[in-house]
Amino acid sequence: MAHRILLVEDDATLGQILKDRLLTEYEVDWATTKKQAFGLLKDKKFDILILDIGLPDGNGFEIADEVKKNPNHPNFIFLTAQSDPESRLKGYELGAEEFIPKPFHLKEVMMRVKHVLNAHPLSHMVQLPNCAIDLQSYALHLKNGTIEYPPVKDMMILKLLIEQAPKVVSRDEIINHVWGEDKSLSPRTIDNAIARLRGAIHDTDETLIRSVRGVGYQWVNQT
Repeated sequence: MAHRILLVEDDATLGQILKDRLLTEYEVDWATTKKQAFGLLKDKKFDILILDIGLPDGNGFEIADEVKKNPNHPNFIFLTAQSDPESRLKGYELGAEEFIPKPFHLKEVMMRVKHVLNAHPLSHMVQLPNCAIDLQSYALHLKNGTIEYPPVKDMMILKLLIEQAPKVVSRDEIINHVWGEDKSLSPRTIDNAIARLRGAIHDTDETLIRSVRGVGYQWVNQT
């Protein structure tokens, strides 16, 4: 599962340089305004935010303050020209993992991002209202304390959907990933597996695993 980063930087030249460098190791979305950042945060789940403070329609402090209202919020780094003691103190009080003043060296940014990600590794547990999905052992931990083990291939499909979210994954992609490119299967095989998964995770209203007509399936992040 690749780490996903949200870069919030209004300087077009610097933003492009940072995005291009980060893309060599991570998945990156880039926003130039607070409004764009909140739009991306609504649709996607990020592992780390890199926030400029001064933005055309607000500031990075406001983004961090809003993000923190979610108990499963991503970690964040401030990368800014506002490096006075008061700004640095406010950033750390908000919970920033790092505060990098401009100008900076790209290698330093990469090192600090890696440090934060290593200190907060990706969780293999996905918490849902009725159960927790263990993507490492392919198990479902129910609220009553029992553990269920759905068919392995079903769980491989579920893991693929979660890792690729919010991308829509086609039936062909699922077949190639789970059974192999040389395997010829009926699309109905995938549909039956999805039906079993929905039952296992109590997705009766299909709000977690969404059907996209004529394409495939999409995991809808609820956090």
